[in-house]
Amino acid sequence: MTADNPLSGRLDDDDYPAYSMGRAAEMLGTTPGFLRAIGEARLISPLRSEGGHRRYSRYQLRVAARARELVDKGTPIEAACRIVILEDQLEEARRINAEYRRAASDESTPAPHAKVHSTSGSVRGSG
Repeated sequence: MTADNPLSGRLDDDDYPAYSMGRAAEMLGTTPGFLRAIGEARLISPLRSEGGHRRYSRYQLRVAARARELVDKGTPIEAACRIVILEDQLEEARRINAEYRRAASDESTPAPHAKVHSTSGSVRGSG
């Protein structure tokens, strides 16, 4: 692969929507219906291909896998999605808090800025 190749760097990008719905469901050991349901619950927002098909990133597959773990343990899908969203928000808040603590201990370091993933309150999407 050369540096001018449009795929250069995308293969390592967790947010690149590389997987079709069928492939994503297969990788997760679930059904396309499960992926549609967590999309409807606004846990993930897959991008659409030019043909209108859903495309999923590796990050979204990890999020979906966590939701599936909870559903497999008997948690209703809506509750599982909310739990995963709250876990993600807590992780981000802890990261920001750690950055602020580092900045406060070193007055010469500017305060960090939060990385906004989406306005819907869902876990970051690829679009």
